[in-house]
Amino acid sequence: MSDTQALAAQLQERFGDGLQSTTVRAGEVTLEIAPDNLLEVATALRDEPAFGFEVLIDLCGIDYANYGQDEWATEESSGSGFSRGVDARTAGHMTIVTDELAVETPGEAGRFAAVYHLLSVSNNRRLRLRVFAPDDELPVVPSVIPVWSSANWYEREAFDLYGILFDGHPDLRRILTDYGFIGHPFRKDFPLSGNVEVIYDAEKKRVIYQPVTIEPRVLVPKVIRAAEAPAAEVADAVDADTDATATEQAE
Repeated sequence: MSDTQALAAQLQERFGDGLQSTTVRAGEVTLEIAPDNLLEVATALRDEPAFGFEVLIDLCGIDYANYGQDEWATEESSGSGFSRGVDARTAGHMTIVTDELAVETPGEAGRFAAVYHLLSVSNNRRLRLRVFAPDDELPVVPSVIPVWSSANWYEREAFDLYGILFDGHPDLRRILTDYGFIGHPFRKDFPLSGNVEVIYDAEKKRVIYQPVTIEPRVLVPKVIRAAEAPAAEVADAVDADTDATATEQAE
């Protein structure tokens, strides 16, 4: 049994029903935890010597909207590359593609999740935690700042980009986007051109917000071909070019 599998078995034995799932993939262990059990499990993972995950390396949000619904069939490829787009789901795509060609795999239980990457320096181990927000309309998960104080800015980033609320955070406000920014830019349904744009108003002599003036358009590749000519003329032109090349080489 590898160290990774041993860790997974150890975690399953210690927490039992407190875990929703335990997954070992690519040499890493991922625990899925219900929000109500997050702080209890996190505290044990930090304090118990058998685990000793004293460092929170990273915390990020994830939006699983349309998870498992692909626009490209990438499971199989040919000598010329992957197949064509099979499910036009984003704005601006051509609607000629039919829904029957959609590639779908089972999705996740919810839309928004917070993912925590832990490091045990004393035991030289890594662990990933994942917690799904129970409500997609108002995603809320507990703040882990009482366990790992380094989560402060990470949670603010996940709130700013995904709109995930962290219950118990002492100062949950935006950290990357501008004041007055509308929406959460890493959400899958956030418009690519944004909701507002910033311009300098010469009359007011200050920067102002206004509705986006960019009009979405579809970029369709165009192939420009030479004018068609009779086959005999094309053959004569090729022969003439070949003779000229041979003459130059002989000289």
